Amino acid sequence: MTTWAKAAAYEKVRDAESVRDELDRALRAAGVALPSLGLDGVSCAGLVPYPLIDLGRCNVTTARALTAALQGETRQ
Repeated sequence: MTTWAKAAAYEKVRDAESVRDELDRALRAAGVALPSLGLDGVSCAGLVPYPLIDLGRCNVTTARALTAALQGETRQ
């Protein structure tokens, strides 16, 4: 793998981390915390990573809060 290819692969993963963090901040501002939010490790591996953001599992209360946030309702 060339230095350029390594840098490009690293940048893809860094971008995914940045988006994950931005999503986490936005969700928390809306009163929603996804405890398993992270990057899918398998999708970040290999010579040409295709990073996926794993939203993970959540309980019913969190799912309701997420639904309310997406529908534009405020947390009470």
